[in-house]
Amino acid sequence: MKVRLAETNEIVELKENERLYDLLKKAHGDNYFKYLGAKVNNKLKGLTSKDFKENDRIKFIDITDPDGHRIYVRTLSLIYVKACKDVYNDIDVSINYSLNKGLYTELEHKHLISKKHLKIIKDKMQEIIDSKKPIVTNFIPIDEAKEIFSAQGMMDKVEMLKYWTKDTIRVYELDGYYDTFYGYLAPNTGFVDKFDLRLFYPGMILNFPTRESNFEIPEYIEQKKLSKVFKEAEDWGEIMDVSFVGALNNKIANNTIDDMIRINEALHEKKTAYIADEITADKNIKIVLIAGPSSSGKTTFAQRLSIQLRVNGKKTYAISLDDYFVDRHLTPRDENGDYDFETIEALDLELFNEHLMDLIAGEAVQIPVYNFVKGSREYTRDPVKLTEDHIIIVEGIHALNDQLTEHIPEANKFKIYISALTQLNIDRHNRISTSDLRLLRRIVRDDTHRGNDATRTMELWDNVVKGTEKYIFPYQENADVIFNSALVYELGVIKKYAEPIIEEIGEDSKFYAERQRLLKFLSYFLPIEDETAIPSTSILREFIGGSCFE
Repeated sequence: MKVRLAETNEIVELKENERLYDLLKKAHGDNYFKYLGAKVNNKLKGLTSKDFKENDRIKFIDITDPDGHRIYVRTLSLIYVKACKDVYNDIDVSINYSLNKGLYTELEHKHLISKKHLKIIKDKMQEIIDSKKPIVTNFIPIDEAKEIFSAQGMMDKVEMLKYWTKDTIRVYELDGYYDTFYGYLAPNTGFVDKFDLRLFYPGMILNFPTRESNFEIPEYIEQKKLSKVFKEAEDWGEIMDVSFVGALNNKIANNTIDDMIRINEALHEKKTAYIADEITADKNIKIVLIAGPSSSGKTTFAQRLSIQLRVNGKKTYAISLDDYFVDRHLTPRDENGDYDFETIEALDLELFNEHLMDLIAGEAVQIPVYNFVKGSREYTRDPVKLTEDHIIIVEGIHALNDQLTEHIPEANKFKIYISALTQLNIDRHNRISTSDLRLLRRIVRDDTHRGNDATRTMELWDNVVKGTEKYIFPYQENADVIFNSALVYELGVIKKYAEPIIEEIGEDSKFYAERQRLLKFLSYFLPIEDETAIPSTSILREFIGGSCFE
C-alpha cells in the first residue's frame, strides 16, 4: 500500500498490517518520539491505528498541535494514575480541574499528600516513562468493560456506560491496568518526556508543557482565589450527586432534572445577590469592573448584577469599552502587521479615566460612540450626569488590568472575574475542559445570533484563546470576587443545539478532527429536551436564545 506524507508530499510504501506507528518510524527515524498522533485526510487517528488506505494523505502531529497536546496530557494522566496505584495499592485517584498551570488532582487518602509521598510518585512516573511500557488499545464489548471497571472499583465509569450507545468502547491497558480516556493516547509511555508534580494541599498539581511557555514546563503560579471557587463548585456537585456525567444522565433519564435546573439557577441568583450586597455595603465603591474569557456569560451576569444593585437602592450606568477605541490609524499592530484590537493600547486610556473621574465627581460627561465603519469616535449622545447612588458597570477584556483604571483610587473599584468553571467531569480521570464548554456555548450563540457557522467560529477561536491567555488569565487573581457561570446541567441542553451545527463541517475541512472530537464529547450526554424550567434570566439563555435581556 502506498500513502502520501502531507508534510513532504513523499510517497511511502507500507506492508500489510503495518500501523501508523510503523509509518512514523520510517518517515522520521530516531525523531519519531516527538510525534503523538496523525491526521489521515483531516481525520485524527491514534498511532496504533491501521485505519488508512491507498493514496491517503497522512500528517503526523506533535505537541504543538492542539490535538497532539491533548494526547500528551492524556498519556501523562494515565501514567500518573498508574504510578499512584502501583505505589499505594490501587488507591483511588481523581483528576479534577485545570489549576496553577496544570491539573489539580487528589488521592483517596489525604495523609499521603506530603513531600515524601510526592517524590515517591514522581520517581515511579519517571520509571514508567523510562521503561517505555506499551499502552495497548482494545475495543471491548460494553458488558465486558463494565465487569472490568467494576472489578477495579470504577463505578463512575460503570454509570457512564449505562447510556453508552455503541456496542464497544475503546479501553487502554497499561501493564495490567485498564482505563478509558476521552481521545487517543500515545502508543507507549516513552512519548511523554516532560512533567512536574507539586504539592497543593489537599492534592497535587500535575504540570505539563503548555503553549504559553513555548511547550516547556510553565512557571508555577499559585491561583488561590480560583482554587477556592473550583473547590466550592466541586463540593456543591458532590452534595447534589452530580460530580460525573453518569449521575447527570441518571437525573435526565429519571425526569428529575427540572429540580436540578431550579436549584442551579437559584444558586446563581444567590451568588449574584451576595456580590451586590458586598458592593452596596462599601460606600466607597463607585465602579464595578467585570472581565472574563469569551462566552463566559458576562453580558447576562452584568444585567443580573445591575438588577440586584437596584434592589439594594443603587442606580447603575453601563459603559462599553468599545466606545473608547483610539482612531483606527492610531491602533497598534501585531507581529503580522495587522491591527491589534485586543491589546489595551488600542483604547484611549487617558480619556476613559478622565470620564470616569468626572462621572464619580458628579459632573456632566458626553460619552462617545465609536463608529466602527469610519474607525473614529463620535459624540452623538446627550451628556450624562450621575448621582451619589450610581454604580458604573464596565465589562470588557481588560477590566481586571489596573492599567485600564490607573487614575481611579483602588477604594472606588470592585473587580469581578467571571468564567464557566464546570464542576462536572466525565469520570474521575477525564475532566471537562472549561475551554470546550465555552467553545460549545459560542458555536451555538454564533449560529443563533450572529449568522456564523461552526467553521467560522473555529477559525476565530484560536485567536480568542490566545487573547484570553495574554490579556485575561494573568489578571484573574486580581479580582475581588470570582463568579462561576457554569451550569451543571447545561451540556444536556447545548447538545441538541450544537450537534447539528457541528455536523455541517465536511470531511475536507481542516476542522474535521475538531468536529469529530466535539461530537464524541457530546455523545456522553443525554439530551434535555424540555427547557421550560430554564428561566429567561439564565446565563444559558444568552447562548440558546429566549433571554429577557436580549
